[in-house]
Amino acid sequence: MESVKSFAERIFQNVEQVIIGKRQALELVLVALLCRGHVLLEDVPGTGKTVLAKSIARSIGGTFKRIQFTPDLLPSDVTGVSIFNQQSREFEFRPGPVCAQIVLADEINRATPKTQSALLEAMEERQITVDGETYNLPAPFIVLATQNPIEYEGTFPLPEAQLDRFLLRLHLGYPERHDEIAILRRQRQAHPLEALPVVAEIDELLQLQQTIKDVYVDELIEEYIVSLTTATRHHEDVYLGASARGSLALYRTAQAWAAIHGHDFVSPDDVKTLTLAVLGHRMIVSPAARIRNVTAQAVIDEILSAVAVPGARAARR
Repeated sequence: MESVKSFAERIFQNVEQVIIGKRQALELVLVALLCRGHVLLEDVPGTGKTVLAKSIARSIGGTFKRIQFTPDLLPSDVTGVSIFNQQSREFEFRPGPVCAQIVLADEINRATPKTQSALLEAMEERQITVDGETYNLPAPFIVLATQNPIEYEGTFPLPEAQLDRFLLRLHLGYPERHDEIAILRRQRQAHPLEALPVVAEIDELLQLQQTIKDVYVDELIEEYIVSLTTATRHHEDVYLGASARGSLALYRTAQAWAAIHGHDFVSPDDVKTLTLAVLGHRMIVSPAARIRNVTAQAVIDEILSAVAVPGARAARR
């Protein structure tokens, strides 16, 4: 797995010229890239969500499009539209911004549910359907969506079906004092994003997306993953637990997490590290629990403490 680790280090060193002190968030975004998954960046304004998405896109040299979600945005503004060409006397499809390898869906929760649903087919099937015609999206296709959790006026909560299609949900948080000082100094003359080079190729990423599938996952680890997901369905403070898609997501992300750290097997610690980011947004805390200020993180922490960690066992040869 040295090729995956080398790829990851190049991305980290490049992006950390712009995003300072957020190594774990960078690791999680790279895990999503390797797993062909989508990321929901949820945090307060000004913490670098948009800059992170742009930095990742520039680092791998993929085609990049940005969609600024607003209440008046239409589904055709996302997927594209067929326009009648008077010269050829035929309809021509004009692709929308979703037809790119890296798509930044900025402030996704400001759009209406009808527009949000335009992304469902693209995120799950990696294709769009316009006027009865289906168009395949380029590979890789990754959606990096941002939303501000504190701005409720003029926003529309993401439906559970769409939340479930995000592989990971991340929170960046405010930078540490010394990191914020470093940000000020680096942007004294110009923003470092403007000079960020390409350090990896799309073909390399596509190859590594297959490589991570060779990371060994023991049967005990598989049972541990399913036990964690099942526990969310039976927790007294959870109204709706994670689906089987959550187990699949935790399985695949654990393989990628192990690979970027140079391991060829998944450990229980890999699974525990990813559980909140993978399962936290896939379950709904009950209204009674929310009144007591119970959060998804508190539920996940309790589940991780309650579910027995499997012991070590030699890999089969």
